[in-house]
Amino acid sequence: SIGWLLKLRVSKSLPSLVRMFDWSGQHLHLQLAPQLPRRRYATPDRRRPAVSESPIGLGSPSHRPLRNQAEAWRARLSTPHGGSDVSSFPNEDLPRNRSVSLSALDIVVLLIMLLPPLSILLGLAACCSSLDNGLLRTPPMGWLPWERFRCNTDCKTDPGNCISENLIKSMADKLAEDGWKELGYEYVNLDDCWSAKERDSQGRLQPDPNRFPSGIKALADYVHSKGLKFGIYSDMGNYTCNGYPGTTLDTIDTDAKTFAEWEVDMLKLDGCYSNSSVKAIGYPKMRIALNKTGRPIAYSCSWPAYEGGLPPKVNYTVLGEICNLWRNFGDIQDSWESVLNIIEWYGNNQDKLQPAAGPGRWNDPDTLIIGNFGLSYEQSKVQMALWAILAAPLFMSSDLRTISEDAKYILQNKLLIYINQDSLGIQGQRIMQSRHFEVWKRILFNGQFAIAVMNNGTDGMPRPFASNLALLGILDCKEGYKIYDVLEQVFLGDFALDTTINIEVTPTGVVLLFLRPLCSFTYSTKPILRAQELELQ
Repeated sequence: SIGWLLKLRVSKSLPSLVRMFDWSGQHLHLQLAPQLPRRRYATPDRRRPAVSESPIGLGSPSHRPLRNQAEAWRARLSTPHGGSDVSSFPNEDLPRNRSVSLSALDIVVLLIMLLPPLSILLGLAACCSSLDNGLLRTPPMGWLPWERFRCNTDCKTDPGNCISENLIKSMADKLAEDGWKELGYEYVNLDDCWSAKERDSQGRLQPDPNRFPSGIKALADYVHSKGLKFGIYSDMGNYTCNGYPGTTLDTIDTDAKTFAEWEVDMLKLDGCYSNSSVKAIGYPKMRIALNKTGRPIAYSCSWPAYEGGLPPKVNYTVLGEICNLWRNFGDIQDSWESVLNIIEWYGNNQDKLQPAAGPGRWNDPDTLIIGNFGLSYEQSKVQMALWAILAAPLFMSSDLRTISEDAKYILQNKLLIYINQDSLGIQGQRIMQSRHFEVWKRILFNGQFAIAVMNNGTDGMPRPFASNLALLGILDCKEGYKIYDVLEQVFLGDFALDTTINIEVTPTGVVLLFLRPLCSFTYSTKPILRAQELELQ
């Protein structure tokens, strides 16, 4: 029989067969290897680079690809304050792989054996690679209406502030005219309350005809004409959070197709009026449906926020293959208490949240409320600084027509945006917490760092803070670092590793420092952004 023949050919020609597939994009390797010790080894393309003694702590300078640079830095986060101890791979001598010569019949038999598993693997590869849509390699930036304008649908008595095409167009105009677009604020997104109360006769979502008389496609065209991108909102449930038609399991494909026809660039999918089982089916299904449309649509999921935001209920490994960004905590409110609660939650759970973030997949602590009514000037600095440290999406939710110059000064800070948009995509972490202070650190591209020193005190008294680079765990460049006060836009000077850094932090305020190494870092052919582009010394 064919089964006996297969068994015979394998037993004669393929002893100790170990199938190892190298999906490098070039070819598929099938190798023969002896039995290895029962230990887990990384495949070659996933091995972290070895670490050797050098002034920069990551081995001698090399043109290490950006991906490997990020992996090396992530490995260091497992040690206190980003120390340089990295677990190395075992150095015992392993038997070398053996190759064999196969006859034509051997090859035919082997292919027959491999057809079923190969078909499965190829199907999975096609599925999983399509989940990586190549979008949002840095945190997205833009504007959305929810925090500032909520579900205001009264266009008769409040025409300037109701959720309508006029409001969206006016915000698109301001992004294009007032320098926001050039800084990276490129998305103009709708939130809840844009749709009619019923679907159309063909079962498709439709906008409210009075507030969006031109239709969503025309609105998207207008936004695109300004050089911006357009986002829309739906809900994985029977209704949206404010009672408008939701996206159900049987309308996912229809809605994805509709959004693509409207030339939408981002979808936020909320999670009201559904249960955990529906979400577990619906969110991945929408990802597949969006990919089927052929249009690149960034995918924002609120799924984790409805499941407590933490493992084991939230599987961030799976989530990162489905969504480009996700909400995992409650909605932000226009208050200092709300901002502080979000920061504390991220700090308290950073060991679970930080590894989940990276290029194309971001933790979203919610919108920037800077420029509204609930934060002081100093507290507004805190939100912007910590969102930069957290590699968070920067979506403003304020009235750009009337926003103050103080708020614009914070939101348009080039160096702060540079920190937020760092290409490594490593989320920062809280490295120290005391009665009055929290210190947060973020590792940046090419040996740079950002440090946020936050004063939680509310007693009205500015407090001095003193430390040095060594105590902050920044030891890579033995020559020292140039340090800049980001929010005050002041160059503080060149600092050796043991030189004391003295700063003063206002109550409920922050000092954000940017550190640029004095020694040469050449991990990548991509150059460090020139100092003059950031107006730095």
